[in-house]
Amino acid sequence: MVCPTIALRTANSSTEEVGFMSSEIMHEIVETIEADVQSRPSAMEFEMAYQARIAIDRIRFAIKHTEQFGRPCDMMREAGLQLLDALERLERLDRRFQVRSRMTSEGRNRAEISNGNGVAR
Repeated sequence: MVCPTIALRTANSSTEEVGFMSSEIMHEIVETIEADVQSRPSAMEFEMAYQARIAIDRIRFAIKHTEQFGRPCDMMREAGLQLLDALERLERLDRRFQVRSRMTSEGRNRAEISNGNGVAR
């Protein structure tokens, strides 16, 4: 039995024999699929990005409240600086995720448009 996704019908065959793809073509297809999978953010990366955004919001809240209600002293200033550093690191991580996520969706949109499946925006 021949798998229809792997076999191709040859147009010039009078007996309608089924020809198999060459290993080179199969290798190219596998590489294309692997590249597409690796270029997309994984479910774990989406979850991490979500958790990072929650942490960003909570750190902003803590900074705001320490500035508003905390007694001005060296220890409070140091705590504020530590919170700002953590906030900047998480925001940088979030920006990198957003860029990677956009690049993947833009690449998919371009492919859909070039295949005639998408609508130009």
